[in-house]
Amino acid sequence: MKSLFRDNFLDYASYVIKDRAIPDADDGLKPVQRRILWGLHELDDGRFNKVANVIGHCMRYHPHGDQSIGDALVALANRGYFIDRQGNFGNILTGDEASAPRYIECRLTDLARETLFNDRITSFTESYDGRNREPEVLPAKLPVILLLGVEGIAVGMSTRILPHNFCEVLQAQVAFLRGKPFTLHPDFPQGGSIDVSGYDDGAGRIRNRATIEKKKGQKKLVIREIPWGTTTESLIASIEAAARKGRVKVASIDDFTAEKIEIEVTLARGAEPDDTIQQLYAHTDCEMSYTSNILVILDGKPVECRVSDLLRRSTEKLLEILRRELELEKSDLEEKIRWMTLEMIFIENRIYKKIEECRSWEDVTAVVRSGMKPHLDGIVLSEEDIEKLLSIRIRRISRFDMEAHRREMGEAASRMEAVKHSLAHLKQYAIDCIQTLLKRFGRLYPRLTRIESFNEVDVKEVALRNLRVGYDPAGSFVGTTVKGEVSFEATEYDRIIAFFEDGSYRVLPMAEKHFLDGRPVFCGIHDRERTYSAAYRDPETRIASGKRFRVEGYILEKEYRFLPEGTELMIFTDRPEGTLEYWFERRARMKTRKGSTTITEIALKGVAARGVRLGGGRPVSSMSFVEAPRPPEGAATAGGEGDTTGIEPASAGDASGPTDAGDPECQPPKAPAKPAKTLEQIMKEAAELADRSSRLAGDAPDLFDPD
Repeated sequence: MKSLFRDNFLDYASYVIKDRAIPDADDGLKPVQRRILWGLHELDDGRFNKVANVIGHCMRYHPHGDQSIGDALVALANRGYFIDRQGNFGNILTGDEASAPRYIECRLTDLARETLFNDRITSFTESYDGRNREPEVLPAKLPVILLLGVEGIAVGMSTRILPHNFCEVLQAQVAFLRGKPFTLHPDFPQGGSIDVSGYDDGAGRIRNRATIEKKKGQKKLVIREIPWGTTTESLIASIEAAARKGRVKVASIDDFTAEKIEIEVTLARGAEPDDTIQQLYAHTDCEMSYTSNILVILDGKPVECRVSDLLRRSTEKLLEILRRELELEKSDLEEKIRWMTLEMIFIENRIYKKIEECRSWEDVTAVVRSGMKPHLDGIVLSEEDIEKLLSIRIRRISRFDMEAHRREMGEAASRMEAVKHSLAHLKQYAIDCIQTLLKRFGRLYPRLTRIESFNEVDVKEVALRNLRVGYDPAGSFVGTTVKGEVSFEATEYDRIIAFFEDGSYRVLPMAEKHFLDGRPVFCGIHDRERTYSAAYRDPETRIASGKRFRVEGYILEKEYRFLPEGTELMIFTDRPEGTLEYWFERRARMKTRKGSTTITEIALKGVAARGVRLGGGRPVSSMSFVEAPRPPEGAATAGGEGDTTGIEPASAGDASGPTDAGDPECQPPKAPAKPAKTLEQIMKEAAELADRSSRLAGDAPDLFDPD
């Protein structure tokens, strides 16, 4: 069973790769495309043929399905290079399908007749039933594979080759023959613009954008060209889907496409045209990216290559085809001149009259041979030549024009010299042939896609803040469906960040509901540029430290720490400015018990870095955070509009330890009232109080010493 499976699988895989999905590098065609074109060549009499008839003729070579042959023929015809159409072949812009094969007709184009066929140099193989012959490859003089582009999926491999412009491909061939560098970029039939900054010789990525115009004096956008592989129907569907998700603000979409694309997008109230264009590029099929994966059959095997490799192979094949055609023409001319010489000798010397008295065929041939011999000048006369001379009709002999005959021989001789010259200068001859094709057909195939440089559209920057996230501190729930005390706007690309009292934090994806397991001290929208400040202390030494940090890299839902293990959080805030005020534990001979540090004085470090000591390393009993004056109402703050992106619970405000808990001096002071006394009165009272306290017994420190 294993060997049976292995053999059958390999046979099937080889068949799909070579005979169905992957094109041949020499003529650039898949087998079904080759059979369609060859069938049209056999049927070609200059008139149109019913597509149904072409499909039936093609099935003589291989039993493809009717539908698959018809689809391949329509796709090949719609590229416009090799098949001339009559009837409804569908529309690549709108996605409309072609009419039934019995209603539409096709024939070969002049370009196909001149560049794809030459029966005398074509190698043939038997068809599937042995009753017909089909070409192994067509003697194509063009890089067909680069002109048409191709996509195919085989067993374990796939190919995607982007289409290119006719004129540019042929000009690249000329550059290659002249030994000059060349660069090729794709050209898509639907038009639009492309950015090739990430593309190199068939490798990398190409971005293709629709052409979007702003309608003067109206809040409307008009789409004139669309990306490759899309249709007006699929593009409109992608815009409608983005509008339903709240990614773009659109009131209506109208499709007026006929021969040219015209999709009119009416903007919703409050939407700006420039912003909407960027949102369309970011969230809809108005911008598409393509990667090229060039895989072809080369010498009977699948091979990966680049665009330059395909062009080089095609050009070398062109030289070989032209050489063989010239050699055939040279041989034909030699035979023509030889025969015309024999004919002229036979008629001019009236050798035909010498056979009147001959009684046998042997006598006739002998007379002709002896009569011709003095005039042959090295030409070998065969029995076939004698038979051919004797078959000349009397009418031909009687009307023979010697001067016209000599002129025709001279023209053949001149053509022979030209052929010999072309063979000796084959590259220049190939260049002349290519330039002739460019002059004849180049105007029919202008470039449709503009090459531009795009600014990268950051979907996060252009995303609409269409989600309202609620936060319930009491229940520790946050999400888009939570009805909390606080809510804030967000986009679908935003992340929620939560800091906890135990010194840990997590970054969470946008979801309907998250439960914050622990005691959260902050919950808001993550912003890589936001600065957080935290103060903490060691519970044993009671020495406090402060730090400022940002959260940049993270893994969703993974728990990280922003405080060292074993420490206790005293203050946490996302305010950009403010002051940490702290009170030291009571000690003998202490001159002052209060200290402060402005948070902007603390160096900004990584989230995992340790903080800097506060208060010179003295034990701290309690701490508070005094905010800097807020900006005027309506002004923007660091937390976003209306400060909706950050929530600081009351539990994160003041932190105090058990030491001196009952001492009024150790409690954070209330906001000072405006003084009712002058500075001189205050200084006088302070001096009197200091004098009284100096008379106290013991070694108690003077807490009011101005030093």
